[in-house]
Amino acid sequence: MSLDVHHDPEHNCLTLHLGERFDFSMHRAFHDACLAEGNSARSYVVDLGEVGTMDSSALGMLMLLREHAGGDQAEIRIVNASSDLRNTLRIAGFDRLFTVH
Repeated sequence: MSLDVHHDPEHNCLTLHLGERFDFSMHRAFHDACLAEGNSARSYVVDLGEVGTMDSSALGMLMLLREHAGGDQAEIRIVNASSDLRNTLRIAGFDRLFTVH
């Protein structure tokens, strides 16, 4: 389980660098990093560059982040996703809810 968090105070942007697996084992770390009381930013970047596997819990965590960040007004970019992960996000309709690069 690996999660590195970087906060850019100048742009009030929180970047989450996820490790090899984005699944239920990441729930507590993900929650503490960006969903806990007082942990909010204007924008978020979720870096999936190292992620090889992602399960439905990961999709749920992304939805919780979207809700926490303001729903339709949320600024969340998902970056560095492999073609398999981008396909999963597209099939789940997440390409309409998030900016996926």
